[in-house]
Amino acid sequence: MDLKNFRNDAFAHDLQAFYIDLVTTKSYSDSEGEAAKKIVATMAELGYDEVFIDPAGNACGRIGSGPKVIHFDSHMDTVLAEDAAGWKHDPFGGVVEDGWLYGRGSVDMKGGLSASLFAAAAAKRAGLTEGKTVWVTGSVCEEYCDGVCLEHFYRDSGVRPDFCIICEPSRSQITLGHTGKVQARIVTQGVSAHGSAPDKGINAVYWMAPVIGRVEALNARLRAAAGAGTVALTHISCRTASLNAVPDRCEIYLDRRLRFGESTAQVKAELAALVEGIPNASVEPGTLVHTSWNGAELVYTPEHDPWKIAEDAPLTRACADVYAALFGRTPEYRCWDFGTNAVVPVAMGVPTIGFGPGDDALAHMVNERCRLTDVADACCFYTELIGRL
Repeated sequence: MDLKNFRNDAFAHDLQAFYIDLVTTKSYSDSEGEAAKKIVATMAELGYDEVFIDPAGNACGRIGSGPKVIHFDSHMDTVLAEDAAGWKHDPFGGVVEDGWLYGRGSVDMKGGLSASLFAAAAAKRAGLTEGKTVWVTGSVCEEYCDGVCLEHFYRDSGVRPDFCIICEPSRSQITLGHTGKVQARIVTQGVSAHGSAPDKGINAVYWMAPVIGRVEALNARLRAAAGAGTVALTHISCRTASLNAVPDRCEIYLDRRLRFGESTAQVKAELAALVEGIPNASVEPGTLVHTSWNGAELVYTPEHDPWKIAEDAPLTRACADVYAALFGRTPEYRCWDFGTNAVVPVAMGVPTIGFGPGDDALAHMVNERCRLTDVADACCFYTELIGRL
Protein backbone atom coordinates (compact mmCIF):
# COMPACT_ATOMS: atom_id res chain seq x y z
CA MET A 1 0.00 0.00 0.00
CA ASP A 2 1.37 3.40 -0.99
CA LEU A 3 0.93 5.93 1.82
CA LYS A 4 0.93 9.00 -0.42
CA ASN A 5 -1.68 7.61 -2.77
CA PHE A 6 -3.85 6.36 0.10
CA ARG A 7 -3.86 9.76 1.79
CA ASN A 8 -5.53 11.20 -1.32
CA ASP A 9 -7.87 8.25 -1.92
CA ALA A 10 -11.64 8.67 -1.57
CA PHE A 11 -11.64 5.98 1.14
CA ALA A 12 -9.14 8.05 3.14
CA HIS A 13 -11.37 11.11 2.80
CA ASP A 14 -14.26 9.07 4.22
CA LEU A 15 -11.99 8.01 7.07
CA GLN A 16 -11.08 11.64 7.75
CA ALA A 17 -14.73 12.75 7.74
CA PHE A 18 -15.68 9.99 10.18
CA TYR A 19 -12.74 10.81 12.45
CA ILE A 20 -13.65 14.49 12.59
CA ASP A 21 -17.30 13.68 13.27
CA LEU A 22 -16.32 11.28 16.06
CA VAL A 23 -14.17 13.93 17.73
CA THR A 24 -17.08 16.38 17.66
CA THR A 25 -19.20 13.77 19.46
CA LYS A 26 -18.85 14.04 23.24
CA SER A 27 -18.19 10.66 24.77
CA TYR A 28 -17.08 11.18 28.33
CA SER A 29 -16.65 8.02 30.39
CA ASP A 30 -20.03 6.36 31.09
CA SER A 31 -21.65 8.57 28.41
CA GLU A 32 -20.39 6.99 25.18
CA GLY A 33 -23.78 5.97 23.76
CA GLU A 34 -23.97 8.43 20.88
CA ALA A 35 -20.44 7.58 19.76
CA ALA A 36 -21.17 3.85 19.98
CA LYS A 37 -24.21 4.20 17.74
CA LYS A 38 -22.23 6.16 15.15
CA ILE A 39 -19.49 3.55 15.17
CA VAL A 40 -21.74 0.56 14.57
CA ALA A 41 -23.68 2.46 11.90
CA THR A 42 -20.44 3.21 10.05
CA MET A 43 -19.29 -0.40 10.43
CA ALA A 44 -22.53 -1.52 8.78
CA GLU A 45 -22.09 0.98 5.95
CA LEU A 46 -18.55 -0.30 5.35
CA GLY A 47 -19.72 -3.87 4.92
CA TYR A 48 -18.86 -5.48 8.23
CA ASP A 49 -20.28 -8.98 8.51
CA GLU A 50 -21.61 -8.41 12.03
CA VAL A 51 -22.09 -5.29 14.13
CA PHE A 52 -23.62 -4.85 17.55
CA ILE A 53 -23.45 -3.01 20.84
CA ASP A 54 -22.76 -5.52 23.58
CA PRO A 55 -24.31 -5.51 27.07
CA ALA A 56 -21.45 -3.42 28.46
CA GLY A 57 -21.96 -0.77 25.78
CA ASN A 58 -18.92 -1.60 23.65
CA ALA A 59 -19.33 -1.00 19.91
CA CYS A 60 -18.31 -4.26 18.22
CA GLY A 61 -17.77 -5.22 14.60
CA ARG A 62 -16.60 -8.39 12.86
CA ILE A 63 -15.24 -9.02 9.39
CA GLY A 64 -14.57 -12.58 8.21
CA SER A 65 -15.07 -15.92 9.91
CA GLY A 66 -11.71 -17.64 9.56
CA PRO A 67 -9.88 -19.54 12.31
CA LYS A 68 -7.22 -16.86 12.91
CA VAL A 69 -8.71 -14.14 15.13
CA ILE A 70 -7.26 -10.61 15.16
CA HIS A 71 -8.64 -7.99 17.55
CA PHE A 72 -8.15 -4.23 17.32
CA ASP A 73 -9.28 -2.32 20.40
CA SER A 74 -9.69 1.40 21.04
CA HIS A 75 -11.67 3.06 23.80
CA MET A 76 -14.45 5.49 22.95
CA ASP A 77 -14.42 7.44 26.19
CA THR A 78 -12.46 10.61 26.82
CA VAL A 79 -11.54 12.70 29.83
CA LEU A 80 -13.46 15.92 30.40
CA ALA A 81 -12.90 19.14 28.49
CA GLU A 82 -14.50 21.62 30.86
CA ASP A 83 -11.68 24.13 30.33
CA ALA A 84 -12.82 25.09 26.82
CA ALA A 85 -11.88 28.75 27.35
CA GLY A 86 -8.22 27.74 27.50
CA TRP A 87 -8.31 25.95 24.14
CA LYS A 88 -7.18 27.48 20.88
CA HIS A 89 -10.27 25.95 19.25
CA ASP A 90 -13.53 24.54 20.58
CA PRO A 91 -12.64 21.03 21.86
CA PHE A 92 -15.74 19.69 20.11
CA GLY A 93 -15.68 22.00 17.10
CA GLY A 94 -13.87 19.64 14.71
CA VAL A 95 -11.43 22.38 13.67
CA VAL A 96 -8.59 21.38 11.34
CA GLU A 97 -5.64 23.77 11.18
CA ASP A 98 -2.46 23.14 9.20
CA GLY A 99 -3.34 19.47 8.90
CA TRP A 100 -3.99 18.99 12.63
CA LEU A 101 -7.39 18.09 14.06
CA TYR A 102 -7.95 19.83 17.38
CA GLY A 103 -10.32 18.36 19.94
CA ARG A 104 -10.86 16.21 22.97
CA GLY A 105 -10.21 12.63 21.97
CA SER A 106 -8.33 13.52 18.79
CA VAL A 107 -5.26 11.80 20.24
CA ASP A 108 -6.75 9.71 23.04
CA MET A 109 -7.95 7.88 21.10
CA LYS A 110 -10.43 8.44 18.32
CA GLY A 111 -7.70 8.53 15.70
CA GLY A 112 -6.69 4.93 16.38
CA LEU A 113 -10.32 3.89 16.65
CA SER A 114 -11.21 5.45 13.29
CA ALA A 115 -8.12 4.05 11.58
CA SER A 116 -8.75 0.49 12.79
CA LEU A 117 -12.44 0.64 11.92
CA PHE A 118 -11.67 1.60 8.33
CA ALA A 119 -8.64 -0.70 8.10
CA ALA A 120 -10.70 -3.84 8.63
CA ALA A 121 -13.01 -2.76 5.80
CA ALA A 122 -10.03 -1.93 3.58
CA ALA A 123 -8.51 -5.34 4.28
CA LYS A 124 -11.77 -7.02 3.30
CA ARG A 125 -11.93 -5.08 0.03
CA ALA A 126 -8.31 -5.99 -0.73
CA GLY A 127 -8.90 -9.68 -0.11
CA LEU A 128 -6.63 -9.78 2.95
CA THR A 129 -9.10 -11.37 5.38
CA GLU A 130 -9.25 -14.88 3.88
CA GLY A 131 -8.96 -17.43 6.70
CA LYS A 132 -9.22 -14.69 9.33
CA THR A 133 -11.72 -13.11 11.66
CA VAL A 134 -11.08 -9.45 12.40
CA TRP A 135 -12.79 -7.84 15.37
CA VAL A 136 -12.79 -4.09 15.97
CA THR A 137 -14.08 -2.68 19.25
CA GLY A 138 -14.82 0.79 20.50
CA SER A 139 -14.77 0.11 24.22
CA VAL A 140 -16.20 1.90 27.24
CA CYS A 141 -14.84 3.52 30.40
CA GLU A 142 -11.14 2.81 29.85
CA GLU A 143 -10.17 6.09 31.49
CA TYR A 144 -11.37 4.74 34.84
CA CYS A 145 -11.41 0.96 34.45
CA ASP A 146 -8.52 -0.33 32.34
CA GLY A 147 -9.52 -3.52 30.58
CA VAL A 148 -12.84 -4.23 32.32
CA CYS A 149 -14.64 -3.41 29.07
CA LEU A 150 -12.70 -6.20 27.33
CA GLU A 151 -13.43 -8.65 30.14
CA HIS A 152 -17.10 -8.09 29.33
CA PHE A 153 -16.57 -8.27 25.55
CA TYR A 154 -14.60 -11.52 25.63
CA ARG A 155 -16.97 -13.13 28.12
CA ASP A 156 -20.20 -12.12 26.40
CA SER A 157 -19.05 -12.73 22.82
CA GLY A 158 -16.96 -15.84 23.44
CA VAL A 159 -14.13 -14.27 21.42
CA ARG A 160 -10.57 -15.28 22.25
CA PRO A 161 -8.16 -13.58 19.85
CA ASP A 162 -4.91 -14.98 18.55
CA PHE A 163 -3.53 -11.44 18.39
CA CYS A 164 -4.58 -8.16 19.97
CA ILE A 165 -3.55 -4.71 18.79
CA ILE A 166 -4.16 -1.80 21.17
CA CYS A 167 -4.55 1.38 19.10
CA GLU A 168 -3.60 3.88 21.81
CA PRO A 169 -1.49 6.83 20.60
CA SER A 170 2.13 5.79 20.24
CA ARG A 171 3.65 8.49 17.96
CA SER A 172 3.16 5.92 15.18
CA GLN A 173 5.77 3.68 16.78
CA ILE A 174 5.49 0.00 17.62
CA THR A 175 4.88 -0.25 21.36
CA LEU A 176 5.89 -3.47 23.07
CA GLY A 177 4.33 -3.01 26.49
CA HIS A 178 3.63 -0.67 29.36
CA THR A 179 4.17 -0.06 33.03
CA GLY A 180 2.12 -1.61 35.81
CA LYS A 181 -0.18 -0.10 38.37
CA VAL A 182 -1.53 -0.67 41.86
CA GLN A 183 -4.13 1.67 43.29
CA ALA A 184 -5.18 1.34 46.90
CA ARG A 185 -7.02 3.05 49.72
CA ILE A 186 -5.61 3.60 53.17
CA VAL A 187 -8.20 4.19 55.88
CA THR A 188 -7.80 5.37 59.46
CA GLN A 189 -10.64 5.00 61.95
CA GLY A 190 -11.18 7.39 64.83
CA VAL A 191 -13.91 8.30 67.31
CA SER A 192 -16.29 11.19 66.78
CA ALA A 193 -16.60 13.91 69.42
CA HIS A 194 -17.88 17.45 69.60
CA GLY A 195 -15.42 20.07 68.40
CA SER A 196 -15.56 21.75 71.80
CA ALA A 197 -14.28 18.56 73.44
CA PRO A 198 -11.83 17.00 70.98
CA ASP A 199 -10.04 15.09 73.73
CA LYS A 200 -13.10 12.86 74.07
CA GLY A 201 -12.64 11.62 70.51
CA ILE A 202 -9.89 10.31 68.26
CA ASN A 203 -9.24 12.39 65.18
CA ALA A 204 -8.84 10.02 62.21
CA VAL A 205 -7.09 12.75 60.20
CA TYR A 206 -4.33 12.98 62.80
CA TRP A 207 -3.77 9.22 62.54
CA MET A 208 -3.46 9.66 58.79
CA ALA A 209 -0.82 12.42 59.04
CA PRO A 210 2.15 10.06 59.64
CA VAL A 211 0.91 7.79 56.84
CA ILE A 212 1.04 10.71 54.43
CA GLY A 213 4.59 11.46 55.52
CA ARG A 214 5.54 7.85 54.79
CA VAL A 215 3.95 8.05 51.34
CA GLU A 216 6.05 11.09 50.53
CA ALA A 217 9.20 9.39 51.81
CA LEU A 218 8.43 6.23 49.82
CA ASN A 219 8.10 8.22 46.62
CA ALA A 220 11.42 9.93 47.31
CA ARG A 221 13.12 6.56 47.77
CA LEU A 222 11.57 5.23 44.58
CA ARG A 223 12.63 8.26 42.57
CA ALA A 224 16.19 7.87 43.84
CA ALA A 225 16.37 4.22 42.76
CA ALA A 226 17.23 3.49 39.13
CA GLY A 227 14.36 1.83 37.28
CA ALA A 228 11.84 2.30 40.09
CA GLY A 229 8.34 3.67 39.73
CA THR A 230 6.38 6.28 41.63
CA VAL A 231 3.66 6.62 44.22
CA ALA A 232 1.25 9.55 44.44
CA LEU A 233 -1.47 10.50 46.86
CA THR A 234 -4.31 11.41 44.49
CA HIS A 235 -7.28 11.92 46.80
CA ILE A 236 -7.98 12.56 50.47
CA SER A 237 -11.28 12.75 52.35
CA CYS A 238 -12.68 12.46 55.84
CA ARG A 239 -16.02 11.69 57.40
CA THR A 240 -17.36 13.94 60.10
CA ALA A 241 -20.78 14.41 61.63
CA SER A 242 -20.51 18.18 61.09
CA LEU A 243 -18.00 20.97 60.95
CA ASN A 244 -18.29 21.01 64.73
CA ALA A 245 -17.23 17.37 65.11
CA VAL A 246 -13.97 15.42 65.16
CA PRO A 247 -13.67 13.23 62.01
CA ASP A 248 -14.06 9.52 62.74
CA ARG A 249 -12.74 8.30 59.38
CA CYS A 250 -10.05 9.48 56.98
CA GLU A 251 -9.20 7.95 53.61
CA ILE A 252 -6.44 8.52 51.08
CA TYR A 253 -6.16 7.03 47.61
CA LEU A 254 -2.74 6.05 46.31
CA ASP A 255 -1.58 5.53 42.73
CA ARG A 256 1.56 3.39 42.56
CA ARG A 257 3.11 3.02 39.09
CA LEU A 258 5.40 0.04 38.48
CA ARG A 259 8.36 0.04 36.12
CA PHE A 260 9.79 -3.10 34.53
CA GLY A 261 11.31 -5.33 37.18
CA GLU A 262 8.81 -4.29 39.87
CA SER A 263 5.83 -6.43 40.88
CA THR A 264 2.44 -6.09 42.51
CA ALA A 265 3.66 -8.37 45.32
CA GLN A 266 6.43 -5.87 46.07
CA VAL A 267 3.93 -3.02 46.16
CA LYS A 268 1.63 -4.82 48.58
CA ALA A 269 4.55 -5.11 50.99
CA GLU A 270 5.24 -1.37 50.59
CA LEU A 271 1.60 -0.55 51.36
CA ALA A 272 1.63 -2.72 54.48
CA ALA A 273 4.72 -0.83 55.70
CA LEU A 274 2.91 2.49 55.31
CA VAL A 275 0.42 1.61 58.07
CA GLU A 276 2.71 -0.46 60.29
CA GLY A 277 2.43 0.60 63.93
CA ILE A 278 -0.33 3.15 63.30
CA PRO A 279 -3.48 2.33 65.29
CA ASN A 280 -6.71 1.76 63.40
CA ALA A 281 -5.06 2.09 59.98
CA SER A 282 -5.70 -0.41 57.20
CA VAL A 283 -5.02 -0.92 53.49
CA GLU A 284 -7.92 -1.69 51.14
CA PRO A 285 -7.98 -2.43 47.42
CA GLY A 286 -8.56 0.62 45.25
CA THR A 287 -11.59 -1.01 43.62
CA LEU A 288 -13.71 1.29 41.48
CA VAL A 289 -17.30 0.65 40.41
CA HIS A 290 -18.87 2.35 37.39
CA THR A 291 -22.15 1.91 35.57
CA SER A 292 -21.68 1.99 31.80
CA TRP A 293 -23.92 4.04 29.54
CA ASN A 294 -25.66 0.78 28.65
CA GLY A 295 -26.38 -0.09 32.27
CA ALA A 296 -23.64 -2.66 32.95
CA GLU A 297 -21.80 -2.68 36.26
CA LEU A 298 -18.05 -2.32 35.71
CA VAL A 299 -15.97 -3.42 38.70
CA TYR A 300 -12.27 -2.64 38.47
CA THR A 301 -9.47 -3.65 40.81
CA PRO A 302 -6.34 -1.82 39.61
CA GLU A 303 -3.51 -4.28 40.23
CA HIS A 304 -1.40 -4.98 37.14
CA ASP A 305 2.21 -6.03 36.66
CA PRO A 306 4.20 -4.40 33.83
CA TRP A 307 4.18 -6.39 30.58
CA LYS A 308 6.23 -6.49 27.41
CA ILE A 309 6.01 -8.64 24.28
CA ALA A 310 9.29 -10.08 22.99
CA GLU A 311 10.97 -8.45 20.01
CA ASP A 312 11.18 -11.84 18.28
CA ALA A 313 7.52 -12.75 18.86
CA PRO A 314 5.59 -13.46 15.64
CA LEU A 315 3.30 -10.46 16.22
CA THR A 316 6.26 -8.14 16.77
CA ARG A 317 8.04 -9.43 13.68
CA ALA A 318 4.89 -8.96 11.58
CA CYS A 319 4.52 -5.38 12.82
CA ALA A 320 8.19 -4.66 12.11
CA ASP A 321 7.93 -6.02 8.56
CA VAL A 322 4.84 -3.92 7.84
CA TYR A 323 6.43 -0.83 9.38
CA ALA A 324 9.60 -1.19 7.29
CA ALA A 325 7.62 -1.76 4.09
CA LEU A 326 5.32 1.23 4.66
CA PHE A 327 7.68 3.79 6.14
CA GLY A 328 10.97 2.70 4.55
CA ARG A 329 12.91 2.43 7.81
CA THR A 330 13.58 0.00 10.62
CA PRO A 331 11.21 0.55 13.55
CA GLU A 332 12.34 1.83 16.91
CA TYR A 333 10.42 0.13 19.70
CA ARG A 334 9.03 1.87 22.76
CA CYS A 335 6.85 1.19 25.79
CA TRP A 336 4.03 3.28 27.23
CA ASP A 337 4.39 4.76 30.71
CA PHE A 338 0.63 4.51 31.31
CA GLY A 339 -1.93 1.72 31.51
CA THR A 340 -4.25 0.48 28.76
CA ASN A 341 -6.90 -2.14 28.03
CA ALA A 342 -4.00 -4.45 27.12
CA VAL A 343 -3.93 -5.73 30.70
CA VAL A 344 -6.82 -8.10 29.95
CA PRO A 345 -5.60 -9.85 26.78
CA VAL A 346 -2.09 -9.98 28.25
CA ALA A 347 -3.45 -11.66 31.38
CA MET A 348 -5.22 -14.17 29.10
CA GLY A 349 -1.93 -15.01 27.40
CA VAL A 350 -2.92 -13.36 24.12
CA PRO A 351 0.03 -11.86 22.19
CA THR A 352 -0.60 -8.11 22.42
CA ILE A 353 1.13 -5.06 20.99
CA GLY A 354 0.46 -1.34 20.61
CA PHE A 355 0.44 1.04 17.68
CA GLY A 356 -1.53 4.21 17.18
CA PRO A 357 -1.53 7.69 15.65
CA GLY A 358 -0.87 10.80 17.70
CA ASP A 359 1.58 11.88 20.37
CA ASP A 360 0.51 10.40 23.71
CA ALA A 361 2.11 13.41 25.44
CA LEU A 362 -0.83 15.46 24.12
CA ALA A 363 -3.46 13.18 25.64
CA HIS A 364 -5.70 14.79 28.29
CA MET A 365 -4.14 18.17 27.50
CA VAL A 366 -5.58 21.52 26.51
CA ASN A 367 -5.25 21.83 22.72
CA GLU A 368 -5.13 18.06 22.24
CA ARG A 369 -4.54 17.51 18.50
CA CYS A 370 -3.45 14.95 15.94
CA ARG A 371 -2.27 15.06 12.33
CA LEU A 372 -4.82 13.76 9.86
CA THR A 373 -2.02 12.10 7.89
CA ASP A 374 -1.01 10.11 10.99
CA VAL A 375 -4.50 8.62 11.16
CA ALA A 376 -4.42 7.71 7.47
CA ASP A 377 -0.98 6.14 7.92
CA ALA A 378 -2.21 4.11 10.87
CA CYS A 379 -5.08 2.82 8.75
CA CYS A 380 -2.54 1.65 6.17
CA PHE A 381 -0.46 -0.01 8.89
CA TYR A 382 -3.43 -1.90 10.34
CA THR A 383 -4.63 -2.96 6.88
CA GLU A 384 -1.25 -4.36 5.92
CA LEU A 385 -0.86 -6.02 9.32
CA ILE A 386 -4.13 -7.90 8.82
CA GLY A 387 -2.72 -9.21 5.56
CA ARG A 388 0.61 -10.15 7.14
CA LEU A 389 -0.73 -12.07 10.16
